[in-house]
Amino acid sequence: MIIKNIEVAEISVPLVTPFKTALRTVECVNDIIVKVISDTGEIGYGEAAPTAVITGETKESIKSAILNYIKPAIVGIEIDSIEIIMEKMHGCILKNTSAKAAVDMAIYDLYSKNIKSPLYKVIGGYRNEITTDITISVNSVEEMVSDSIKAVNDGFDILKIKVGKEGEKDIERITEIRKAVGKEIKLRVDANQGWTSKQAVKIINALEDRNLDIDLVEQPVKYHDIEGMKYVTNNTSTRILADESVFSPLDAVKIIEEGAADLINIKLMKTGGIYNALKICDIADIYGVECMIGCMLESKISVSAAANLGAARKVITMVDLDGPALCKIDPVSGGPIFNGKNIKMSENFGIGFGDKVAIDKQCLLTE
Repeated sequence: MIIKNIEVAEISVPLVTPFKTALRTVECVNDIIVKVISDTGEIGYGEAAPTAVITGETKESIKSAILNYIKPAIVGIEIDSIEIIMEKMHGCILKNTSAKAAVDMAIYDLYSKNIKSPLYKVIGGYRNEITTDITISVNSVEEMVSDSIKAVNDGFDILKIKVGKEGEKDIERITEIRKAVGKEIKLRVDANQGWTSKQAVKIINALEDRNLDIDLVEQPVKYHDIEGMKYVTNNTSTRILADESVFSPLDAVKIIEEGAADLINIKLMKTGGIYNALKICDIADIYGVECMIGCMLESKISVSAAANLGAARKVITMVDLDGPALCKIDPVSGGPIFNGKNIKMSENFGIGFGDKVAIDKQCLLTE
């Protein structure tokens, strides 16, 4: 099986409610869909999320990177030559990690179809079902409490609370949510780089003093402030999760060896796909550091690829793959089964969508 062609399309999927973090507010998932087509007619599918404030990519830059750089570099290569494909793809253009992720997951989709196996079994096969948290966007205290109660009533027992926009006001947000949902619900806090290191320590210590039992705090400081994150890690008892600070395997090594965080958040849009994500899993496993598998604002196509990775590897102990749950419409049929907090892998070959992904026409902007 040889890579014959690569095509791209655009989708737009409305969200149930606006997604708000310390970095941005989004009302629709507007992503690029990738098809890697083989000489046998088999198709591998991927998706790229243009997240300019994190990866620096736009829809236009993603399409250009794929069609003008990656496609010429890998067309004509045998699909089972993964090392060669990845060497060519990562060598033809720097960064552009979401564009690479979309092609990467399409390659792995094709590869596992070619050997007639579900992807999660090809890359580890540790389990076939995982449990995700759900995001509570940053809003007024009252609205966040209401959203949290609704999420719990919908069956979610792990909430990821977005904060980082109003400093110490976040203490009130988290306190009121804990009161509303009770002690049995696990709370994770994501500052999205919104605090300074000293502010983070003050806020986290206040949460600890109030016995709010926070599972972890994600990316409390700016992505480049490794010393600041290390200061937070060293001066709090709550586990610190590095997200935007870790794109590459080298970043993971640096964070772990410097003791800058306790945990690593892996997102395919940051790593450039499954190939480098697997390297980060291996690095974390060697050091005994647990990982989360996360996602940007993505639809079911790319989240399904991430879910396969989350199911495949033991070192991934936390799951933040609520993208499909936040969408008003499921744009594709088939794939892993997303049922509230539970995600069960498909036994179909590849990512799990079968021979052809049927995209809802009302979500498809271009073909």
